[in-house]
Amino acid sequence: MNKYRRILWTRILPHVQKATRYMGNEINAVQKDHRSAKVKVALAFPDLYEVGMSHLGLKILYHIINAEDDWLAERVFMPGTDFEELMASVGLPLCSLETTTPLRDFDLLGFTLQYELSYATILRMLWLSGIPLAAEERTEGDPLVVGGGPGAFNPEPVSSFFDFFVIGDAEEVLPAVLKLLSGMKGSHRWDKLKKLAGMEGIYVPSLYRAEHDEEGRFLGMVSPGGWPLPIRRAVVRNLETAPYPTDFVVPFGGIVHDRLVLELFRGCTRGCRFCQAGVIYRPVRERSPARLKDLAEKMVRSTGYDEIALSSLSTSDYSAISALVQDLSADMARSGVSLSLPSLRLDSFSVELAEQVQRVRKSGLTFAPEAGSQRLRDVINKNVTEQDLLWAVKKAFRLGWSGIKLYFMTGLPTETDQDILAIAALAKKVLRVYREAGGKGKPRVTVSTSVFVPKPHTPFQWLGQISKKEMLRRQALLKEELRGPGLNYQWHDAETSLLEAALSRGGRNLNGVIRRAFELGCKLDGWDEHFSFSSWQQAFAGEGMDLEQEATRDLPVEAPLPWDHLESGVSKKYLLQEYRRALAGEVTADCRGGCLGCGMAVLLEGCGGGESWDNAGLD
Repeated sequence: MNKYRRILWTRILPHVQKATRYMGNEINAVQKDHRSAKVKVALAFPDLYEVGMSHLGLKILYHIINAEDDWLAERVFMPGTDFEELMASVGLPLCSLETTTPLRDFDLLGFTLQYELSYATILRMLWLSGIPLAAEERTEGDPLVVGGGPGAFNPEPVSSFFDFFVIGDAEEVLPAVLKLLSGMKGSHRWDKLKKLAGMEGIYVPSLYRAEHDEEGRFLGMVSPGGWPLPIRRAVVRNLETAPYPTDFVVPFGGIVHDRLVLELFRGCTRGCRFCQAGVIYRPVRERSPARLKDLAEKMVRSTGYDEIALSSLSTSDYSAISALVQDLSADMARSGVSLSLPSLRLDSFSVELAEQVQRVRKSGLTFAPEAGSQRLRDVINKNVTEQDLLWAVKKAFRLGWSGIKLYFMTGLPTETDQDILAIAALAKKVLRVYREAGGKGKPRVTVSTSVFVPKPHTPFQWLGQISKKEMLRRQALLKEELRGPGLNYQWHDAETSLLEAALSRGGRNLNGVIRRAFELGCKLDGWDEHFSFSSWQQAFAGEGMDLEQEATRDLPVEAPLPWDHLESGVSKKYLLQEYRRALAGEVTADCRGGCLGCGMAVLLEGCGGGESWDNAGLD
């Protein structure tokens, strides 16, 4: 037991809430000898343990690294306030869970950039580790700091804090990075970064410069040293053979999603214009039913979990979903394991699937119409109709469900009050369907709204968000309309939505803002008890910017964007075409019916068009 672990167990854990967050000796946690490892990686998720432990990407990376004898991976999460205060009092730096090793003693420190509200927390974790915040201030004794995940598709707001980023799927590029670092032990960090910069999917921001005109307008990124430009996203072409964990770490305490997760496929073909994931995870790549059943069996055997979530962006789009659910339900029932479907399409077929996996306990169904009117659903390319929803809920009510949750967004491009009122009208129609279907007991229709946030690499990346005042007005309108028995309304906080939008489309000019926010004490901004909107306003003002103006400004379609140098696979020309079709109210077909020319096929030299697992044509 090293000195830091002794301090942890004797002077901290007895005095904190939820000590199981920090123990690191859970079932299937991997502890290796640091002295024999050629590359040591700390995987950091900038949120509390119960959030980070629910993230599938972290589990995949943990499995890939620890599968190799010469590499080791350990986990670290942002500590709670009580733990952080005790760290300061006893002189404990931020350490990994598995062996209580200080983060500054690892070779590589990798952060998941899952959402913009975690950016100040990243700086907090670096500071707690004793690692210089700015990449240029780090020395040979400091780890290389790498970021990956959805936020890496526009990393410019945090670019000065990272040595490099992984853009895209990590299953193949991360092992290549670790092999390179294994062979460069003792080399200068700058030499390592230059070698990394030549790899597909790797972006080293210090090798690139943002150019501006005399009035400060962004002109684009340049590479003075002739490094790759644009940087091509890394893509796993064959998901069937890609590594996938079966020995999930089993937490002692509860986490947000405390269950097994089985990823059926990656990508989506539906083309919702607000959805960044639908762009950056293209094309659709499936695992075979045989592979999925084998993974499920091994996961249950190694963890003892009694629930498996069948996960993908739109699970019921899996090409063999009906047969898979039937077979898996039968196989898992023998072990007392249930299945769940986190994402359902708006049709009666999806309800039939839900009936298959929820025969014992009907826990409620969630659908996402996204917009109340058909006009607005056409704008966002949500190819579902009101009739689709009403047919689906009618089927659900007849099969015994009494609770339905409906997800919508407010503030979508071109939205009017009529579109807002249509949300309430649709919810009331669902209640009427319950009575018409002969439902017994009290129905529950919950309407949940988030605020639209424009994201990079989407057709709506040029459009600003609505103002805070307008967010609150539209929420108030819905509150008034969604009164009465059987109706419940939940809404997302306006201020956190505004901050997310201000950060999501920023450039390197936000580096100073995020550092100021950290210095003002910002951290864990996704949690109400920690979030300080006034501190973030102060941080923006300190850099000569207004937070709300940054969130609500439209971007000229002809101007360079801060993320143009990072290639998602979907061309800017295609996104602009979709943007104009949206404003015209024109819908675009699902690309399973034929290639739409988004550009992904060029990146992959044949993307497969979303074909099923046995003829994807990606090899």
